[in-house]
Amino acid sequence: MLFTFLITVGSFAQERELKLNKDTNLIEVVYYHDNGVVSQTGTYTLDGKLQGEWLSFNTEGEKMISANYDNGKKVGKWFYWNDKTLKEVDYENNAIASVNEWTNLSHVALRN
Repeated sequence: MLFTFLITVGSFAQERELKLNKDTNLIEVVYYHDNGVVSQTGTYTLDGKLQGEWLSFNTEGEKMISANYDNGKKVGKWFYWNDKTLKEVDYENNAIASVNEWTNLSHVALRN
């Protein structure tokens, strides 16, 4: 389940929207699935590094992954959802520091 969804962002010819946020000096991007539903959202630095929160959604629009980057490095808590579990992966210095997994959570707890 810990696939590298963000590494493959640039590998696929998806429809996307790009916008420069002049306040943060970051490029805001939205990628779309073939059916028009949002696939991923996030920001890049001007030199192309992933920055801040990135979200990934399935083709029905349900949140599947919440990830965080600082200047291209994995940081903080990442969350991975599926139908039965929520997995939390904590990153320190761009490496996995700990992993926790929960099951039998309500739909609201899984997707908020």
